[in-house]
Amino acid sequence: MSGRMLKKVLREQEEEHGHVIESESEGEEESQQLNGKAKFNPFDLLNDDGDNDDDHQGDEPETVDEHLVVVPELKTKVGVASTNNQKSKKKKKKKNKEASYSSSGASNVEKPLDVILESISLDGPEKASSGKGCENLAKPCAPSALQVDPKYLNAENELRRIFGSKVVKSFEKHERSGGSSRMVRGGRRAAHIPRKTILVTASEHWHRWDGSLSMEFLGVIDGYHHFRYVHSSSYLQAQRAFEAAKATHDINGIASILLYSPYHLDSLITMAEYYKFSGEHQISAELISKCLYALECAWNPMFTPLQGNCQLKYSHETNKPLFTVLFTHMRNMDRRGCHRSALEVCKLLLSLDSDDPMGAMFCIDYFSLRAEEYAWLERFSEEYKSDNSLWLFPNFSYSLAICRLYLEKEESSKGAPENAKSTSADLMKQALMLHPSVLKKLVEKVPLKDKVWAQILKNPYFQADQVGIPSLDHLINIYVERNFLLWRLPDLQDLLRDAAQLVIETLRHDSSEKNDWACVRKEAFSSEKNEYAHLLVSDFSLSVPTAPPEVLQQFLGDPREGGHAPGNVANVGNPVEGAHAPRDVANRNAIAVLLESFLPWAHYGDRNGGGEEENQQNGQGPGNG
Repeated sequence: MSGRMLKKVLREQEEEHGHVIESESEGEEESQQLNGKAKFNPFDLLNDDGDNDDDHQGDEPETVDEHLVVVPELKTKVGVASTNNQKSKKKKKKKNKEASYSSSGASNVEKPLDVILESISLDGPEKASSGKGCENLAKPCAPSALQVDPKYLNAENELRRIFGSKVVKSFEKHERSGGSSRMVRGGRRAAHIPRKTILVTASEHWHRWDGSLSMEFLGVIDGYHHFRYVHSSSYLQAQRAFEAAKATHDINGIASILLYSPYHLDSLITMAEYYKFSGEHQISAELISKCLYALECAWNPMFTPLQGNCQLKYSHETNKPLFTVLFTHMRNMDRRGCHRSALEVCKLLLSLDSDDPMGAMFCIDYFSLRAEEYAWLERFSEEYKSDNSLWLFPNFSYSLAICRLYLEKEESSKGAPENAKSTSADLMKQALMLHPSVLKKLVEKVPLKDKVWAQILKNPYFQADQVGIPSLDHLINIYVERNFLLWRLPDLQDLLRDAAQLVIETLRHDSSEKNDWACVRKEAFSSEKNEYAHLLVSDFSLSVPTAPPEVLQQFLGDPREGGHAPGNVANVGNPVEGAHAPRDVANRNAIAVLLESFLPWAHYGDRNGGGEEENQQNGQGPGNG
């Protein structure tokens, strides 16, 4: 006979002689409690699983005496539960006491169990009972529109999609073989495997990450996880040296800081600006990439910015370099034609701080149009929360009309049914009525030289250069400087011309609309001062900045004075003689070579012969002149 059948027979016998077994079991339990030790058979654990297949499926869950279920007495409760491990005895007791429990109320037994679960919950009793704490953590305000796709962050991948992998590989090979700008300061060091990052691809000749930065978690506010960068003691020492060198415009002192703190952000940003103005854009872009590499290596494990649920407030001083570097990196990718990657960086920049300190809101429409992300731009304008509706801003009012034009073409080519949304002609007319001064600025900036534009500008409604609202006039200047290239397309010129003529015809029949739209402008931009004065129009320009040598002298200290400010980190020590790798000056800008010669790591040949100083000042190395 199997063990299961034997137990079934014994159970039937127990039901026949229930009163005898009950008295024996009660006496046995009393003796066990007096002795303080419970008899425990470990094999009963195996039998428990087997009993579920029989007539125990409909049994109620086991309960514990009310006076034993107390939070401070968890050990006592566990001990009592182990003594009552024989199911036949417990089930007889439950059947006999079921009536008494029902009279006193079963809810009184369940409440202590809830108290226990709340006491051991990580969120505490309040969050465990309400459930609102976890819901607050899991639901940011508006993450869907600003989620970043990491596969589009890499500009090299976009270049391969545009030009093909063979062209990109040949270009990179040429740069490695002939480009001296990527030569490592202090000579070539042994190659190492850098960390994998999503924002940039680290080069093997970069320094190892020194851990001078870290990131701390500040808490959860309104569903967003807030973080802040933290500087180490070595970084703070380099920062003090940077402030001393900056006070005297000592570029040599700033460059010396990077010899000992290769990932000091302010020094890297300053040197990137210097090389940008001197025309060495490749070196400038590499220094910005090093900044991004350092900033990403310092990320907290909880920091997930690509999901749009993290905040790094610009008000924290240590967070400001990230915004500056991301904005510069976005412009560098735009200059290379990688508009899809620039769009993802712009989304990341906008998601990190809802206050938008860098003005990412006023170029995100441009990148989405250049990347042909028309559907996303419409969805973003509908989902993103702002004080004003996005279409009231000049860039969105015109860009949404352009977006609708291309979406209409896609829908007509696919034979899709007509959309209930406003047409591109209506949206463009709306934009011209709201911001009429944009038209005259576009005609001058693009430029549009047809006679029809001269006739349109004769209308009084389009003659004004400004609307008299400081914030709005500033945003219009930013839009024209950022987006004027788009209006060189014939399709967009036709759309703009037809809408302008429609506006003139409408005002001819009903001039009151002019006053209505003026009221809308004043309501949307009610401030009497320029709220966007911190955004420079030049930062949104497509032109490549350059500076004459006399302007660049502000970056340099006087070489005759040694070029080192008091307290500079250059006083710590000097590089080893002969440790610098020679630089090639062939086919390079003479002014850039001259300025570079003042830098401490610049080396154009051997020191033998004593002619290095003269060669450096002439921008030539030994054997080149």
